[in-house]
Formats: sequence, C-alpha cells, structure tokens
Amino acid sequence: MTPSNITSLQRVLTTLGHQEPDRIPFFLLVTMHGAKELGMSIKEYFSKAENVVEGQLRMRDKYRHDCIYAFFHAPIEMEAWGGEVIYSENGPPNSGEPLIHKFGDINNMTPPKVKDAPCLLKVLKTIEMLKNKVREEVPIIGVVISPFSLPIMQIGFDKYIELIYEQPKLFEHLMKLNELFCVEWANAQLSAGATAICYFDPVSSTTIIPRNLYLTTGFKIAKRTIAQIKGPTATHMASGRCLPIIDDIAQTGTAIICTSVIEDLAEVKSICQKKIAVLGNLNGIEMRRWTSEQAETFVKDAIAKGGPGGGYILSDNHGEIPWQVPEEVLMAISEAVHKWGQYPLDWTTIENS
Repeated sequence: MTPSNITSLQRVLTTLGHQEPDRIPFFLLVTMHGAKELGMSIKEYFSKAENVVEGQLRMRDKYRHDCIYAFFHAPIEMEAWGGEVIYSENGPPNSGEPLIHKFGDINNMTPPKVKDAPCLLKVLKTIEMLKNKVREEVPIIGVVISPFSLPIMQIGFDKYIELIYEQPKLFEHLMKLNELFCVEWANAQLSAGATAICYFDPVSSTTIIPRNLYLTTGFKIAKRTIAQIKGPTATHMASGRCLPIIDDIAQTGTAIICTSVIEDLAEVKSICQKKIAVLGNLNGIEMRRWTSEQAETFVKDAIAKGGPGGGYILSDNHGEIPWQVPEEVLMAISEAVHKWGQYPLDWTTIENS
C-alpha cells in the first residue's frame, strides 16, 4: 500500500493495530470553525444538518486531516433531556440551569428516546449525509458524554460530588438512567454511519477524582457501557490527566485514550504500548497564540514522542479546537504533520542520537 492510495480510514486502522502506516494520522477536532467558513453564527450553523455537513467537508478539504467529526456540542444531550442550550458568539454552546434541583428529582427522571429528540435526530441526519459523501474513505467520529460525566450538566458539579459520596442509592439510579440513554445514543450514531464513538469521560480523570474512587464508579460504569456500544470507542478525558489510570482504562474495552498536554506524551505512549492507542496532545488553549513556527515545533515534538511504532493519532488534548484558533495555525499544524509525519520517522533517530 503506497501513500498515493491509502485512505484516511486505512491509515487510522493501521495505526490502531500498532503498525506504521504511510504517515501519522491526525484529527483536527474542529466543531465551530465550519461556521466561520460558511459565514454563519455558531447558533445558525448548528441549526441545520446541512450546515454542519458542508462545514465538516470543507474543513477536511482545507486541512487534509483524517476524520470527520460529527460532534455538535455537549449541551445537545441536555437538550434531549429537556434542558436549555445557551449559545455564544465566540465559543461553544453551554448548558443552562441543571435539571435536577434536589436529589429526590432523580426518582422522577426518565431517559429521553433518541427518536423523540429532534436535536439528536439532527445529528443522526448529519452523520447519514456525511456517510453518503465519504463512504469508507474517512472515519466519522460520533460522540457521547459518559453516564458518569453527564451529571455535571444535569445537577451541577458541587451537588454531583455530594451525590456520589452521600447518596449512593440515588447515584446508582441516576447511572442506570444515564447508561440507558448513552448506549442508545451511541448505537444510534453507529447505525447512522459513525465509524467509532468518542466516550467523553472527564470526571473519571485523576484531575477530578482519585483512582480509588474511579475504580468503584467511572471504571465500572465505563466497562458496563462500552460493552453495550456496538462499535469501537475512544475514551477522552477532555484535558484531564489519565496517566495513573491508563491500565484501568485499557480494561474497559476502549481502543484509544486521549492524553492531556500536562502529561508527558512519551511516558503515556510507553505505558500504552501495544495495549491501547494514544490520541493527543496539542495544547488547544495555547494554540490560539501560536505562530506557524511554534505550531511546527509542537507538532514535530509530538510526532517524535508518540509516532514511532504506530499506535498514535495526533490531535488537540481537549476534543474541540477553540473558536479563537486562527486558520493560519491550523494550516501550519496540517503542513507540519505532512512534512514530519511521514513514516519511517528516520529523523527522530538522527535527532536522538
């Protein structure tokens, strides 16, 4: 297979098999930049499936990256539960007031059905349209918020921590409801044409909770949930640390772990070797201020640390490129990957000798 005929999907599958394809695969997880490309507000852009389809296709044509990202925004799940989405002019939408005002409200909750949620059907339509366009050439990434992390929007951070520690029965009940929704939502996206599901689980990160608590909560929930998702998954900590729990995450059945920029990529890759693939870990926040030269330097460093032997996809560390990151920086990232990411990575041996 030569570089001239390998597809993005083949490239990604090769690296997930811990082998070296023609070059490092890279995912530019742009959600809002399509709105800029089409001259729309963020709210208008996400109002129609056709807009997101056109935006995603244009982003891939422009930056020559290796995925289509079907993610709209995190609050879309809360919208399905009956919550409010608050739009911003220059950033991702946020969820409104929590749905759970007092712990007893959990007993009266019912998970939404995907078929009854217009906001989710819009995403499924987007995936279907994208699949008709790219076929098997490019992986289409769907997204779910993990059952363990969704309550941050459902109840608020402080009350959720209180729920975990002080109301174990209500916590378990909420997890059962969220698991039912998460599995249905993930499988609906796979049925619509998604290649894999990104399982966003930042609350499981050791940035937020200690490993011993993770093992009795997020870990068990992830094992149960991922086992019911009918396709490959990537576990994303949304900038949170994963190093202390990489071996645990590998046992959940997920195929990829995303590492934070605050962790050493070489150390993460060493621990993950042959067990689980690595995605990351460019700093999306600092990326807003990078020069083209800095972008090349950071990309080159990431490739040197993560690339040898396959098993690595270059991406940002949060799962969403900020609105403020300029086109010049994204282009510089793309050009650097195509320049320095070609296998074999002989230059890394020379520089390290």
